[in-house]
Amino acid sequence: MSKQDDNHYLAQAVHDLGSALWFGGTVMGVAGVNKSGSDLTQGIDRVRVASAAWGRFAPAQWAGIAGTLLGGLQLTRVGGRRIALQKGFGTVGAVKAGLAVAGAGATAYSAYSGSRIGKLAEQAQQRGTPVEVKDATIPTAATPPDIATWQKRQRIAQFTVPVLAGANIVCGSWLVQSYRAGSTLKGIVRRLLPG
Repeated sequence: MSKQDDNHYLAQAVHDLGSALWFGGTVMGVAGVNKSGSDLTQGIDRVRVASAAWGRFAPAQWAGIAGTLLGGLQLTRVGGRRIALQKGFGTVGAVKAGLAVAGAGATAYSAYSGSRIGKLAEQAQQRGTPVEVKDATIPTAATPPDIATWQKRQRIAQFTVPVLAGANIVCGSWLVQSYRAGSTLKGIVRRLLPG
């Protein structure tokens, strides 16, 4: 293998920047965007502000997810020998891939839930039904039941996404550390001498 073949800094950078964007943006959305609506006086505006902000962030979030998945795929390709030789590398890599796919699925479900909340809130507003919510994902006792159901679903999904994205980053850190000479040697010895 030539030095150039072993140089995967670009794939690592794309992966890490994508993961940072995905994780950081999601945490900011859950902690900031969803809660910021509580500063507004009308429930429909609380939903509208969050829907608009998430809608504007969605392309960046999906770019981050794509960077994570595509960068991870390239890192898996260049790490093929490690997967075969170094004990634990393939297992952690598989867990990491599973976390990334599950996180992308949770992100999609969260986005879908948000779109349902927005649509149901607008329909309620058009019917003259007040849309009372604490914030974008927390209902009140007066929140229409269909909106409250989707808020609960979105809240669960939105807290699941940063957990999965964060776990993906942790697995990535383990894999990067496994490239250190001592870790590589230990992994190979464990593969050759199980026990």
